[in-house]
Amino acid sequence: MSRIRARLDVLGVALLASASLALTASPTAAAQGADTARAAQAQPLTVEERRLERAVPQEILRRGGFDDVAPAFTRALARARSFGQAERTVARQGAALWERAVDRAQGRGPARGDLSRDDDRPLYWARLGMTAHLRQWEPSFGLDDEARARLINRLERSSRGQDSMDLPAGKGVKRVVMTGFDPFTLDRDIRISNPSGATALALDGTWIRTADGPARIETAVFPVRWQDFADGTVERTLRPLLPEADLFTTVSQGRVGRIDIERFNGAWRGGFPDNDNLSRTETVPVDDPATQPQWTTTTLPYTAITAADTGRFPVYDNTSVTEVPAGGGSAVVRPEGPTPGSTARAGGGGNYLSNEIAYRATLLRDRLGLVIPGGHVHTPVLQFGAGNTTEVTDPEFVRNRQDIVAQVRAIIRVAAESAG
Repeated sequence: MSRIRARLDVLGVALLASASLALTASPTAAAQGADTARAAQAQPLTVEERRLERAVPQEILRRGGFDDVAPAFTRALARARSFGQAERTVARQGAALWERAVDRAQGRGPARGDLSRDDDRPLYWARLGMTAHLRQWEPSFGLDDEARARLINRLERSSRGQDSMDLPAGKGVKRVVMTGFDPFTLDRDIRISNPSGATALALDGTWIRTADGPARIETAVFPVRWQDFADGTVERTLRPLLPEADLFTTVSQGRVGRIDIERFNGAWRGGFPDNDNLSRTETVPVDDPATQPQWTTTTLPYTAITAADTGRFPVYDNTSVTEVPAGGGSAVVRPEGPTPGSTARAGGGGNYLSNEIAYRATLLRDRLGLVIPGGHVHTPVLQFGAGNTTEVTDPEFVRNRQDIVAQVRAIIRVAAESAG
């Protein structure tokens, strides 16, 4: 806070000096000076970024070997002398962070810390260190809100693998797109990891053997923020990929002790707070709302997946939804799926961002006229060992995450084989 106040004091002196010069300068020059002062003003940190100051995130960064990421980014950005240079730096540094996290998860290079290599949390907290600096960066060339937002967006996309998914061309190979999420509910327990994000790191760029030949998996991670989804981050990422894919699956953390293949996805936001503690209760906002359906349906081969031996967690074909029946009334649970003309209040995966990414991805599939397997997989909740309420890791926690990652990989293999 003292650094922020110091910046404001400096800015106040600059504004007073500008006002004094305005007595003798032309109105145009005075206006340009005010614009420059406004352009250089930093933005406040987000709720998500402010959590980074706490002890647990700092421990995760240190023990994950990612505590050098934000300082290196700060030094690189300080060398930028124009917006173009800054944008190139941001893209390069973001991509390097994603690649470093993938390499660590897949056993390449030094582990750099004693946390299990499959841990997704160092990536999450390192990214926030970078966005926090970028949000308050005051370059010599000035930076208005629009330009700063463009840099932050570029960093988000590159550090999440969203702009680097590269599906191979040619025959004889299956192409799979898989997405995961950041950790969430961090005010409940800031130590939380998200097994879907860990799976994305473990599987990005990997090959799996299927009965019909090799399959290549390309992955990305998405934020747990309502506004990013309303701004079209899912569609922007997946639209160029799905026409080339043979299979896609969005993945998130779901219920305790089980995996669910979510049959139906609903067009409703239920209002649970996101990682910035913002709520949204509304119809899922998409382009062309006049043609927006209340429900979309998985095309994943759920019968084959639930019948296969993919790992230690039971796998269910979840058909339950919550709807307002046609004609109105109170919301009711329908165990066998939505009824004709009903209005969505929760898909099988609920009414949070896991349901929304499934809804958006399958709606995009349908609007593009694609006939490919695609839908949502909900993993078990990743739990710490019994009695662990303070430590950032333990053997059971690591085992649970590794087992979830392995089982999602097996589910993808079954789905790819069943896709024909």
